[in-house]
Amino acid sequence: MNVLCIGNSFSQDATRYLHQISDDEIFVRNLYIGGCSLETHMINIKENNAFYEYQKNGRMLKMVSINDALKKRKWDYVTIQQVSHFSGMVETYEPFTEFLIDYIKKECPSAEIVFHRTWAYDPASDHFGFAYYNRSTEYMYERIVEASSAIADKYGLRTIDNATAIQRARELDEFNPEKGNLSINRDGFHLSLDYGRYLAGLTMFKFFTGKSATEVSYAPDDTDPEIIEKLKRI
Repeated sequence: MNVLCIGNSFSQDATRYLHQISDDEIFVRNLYIGGCSLETHMINIKENNAFYEYQKNGRMLKMVSINDALKKRKWDYVTIQQVSHFSGMVETYEPFTEFLIDYIKKECPSAEIVFHRTWAYDPASDHFGFAYYNRSTEYMYERIVEASSAIADKYGLRTIDNATAIQRARELDEFNPEKGNLSINRDGFHLSLDYGRYLAGLTMFKFFTGKSATEVSYAPDDTDPEIIEKLKRI
């Protein structure tokens, strides 16, 4: 199946291992501009700006516009998402979401448009946008679920729930920095290059294939098999 993600660094994190996890059952490309919002996607479509890295496994293949990327393949799924610091603020979604959905439907009428619900920041994050959520991971998570659910319901979109997957990982002792253990994030908001990205990829794999993540044989290099199994169960 063919998946195009119209996103930013958070979709880059989520797709980094998806080819390996799916054993190439899923062909995925990510459109990347760091910190790209729904509003910026709308502007780039209107101006046909070739400002996006067309990425495979988190690495650039070429620079493209959204217009170009939608024509590159017969996409089965196209994912959309809000930039992380606005993801829990429903007032930031419109009219940009409506424009983006209408454009994708026109260019790829057979593709299912899916909403990618991204994760809250780490409790110790120093990202400027964390202040919008009282610097509370739990509060940010709740607002993300609330805002994304409202948008998904409005347009009848299914949701890839990486917000909840990452939140559940934080409940594990292995990802409790206060106990001197790992963080699921690498910088307070992006996912760790091994476990965090892997879990986000597992969530996408489960969504697109319907298969259990416990069936996945791939794991990133130098990871702990016991932790990997816990992430699969999430």
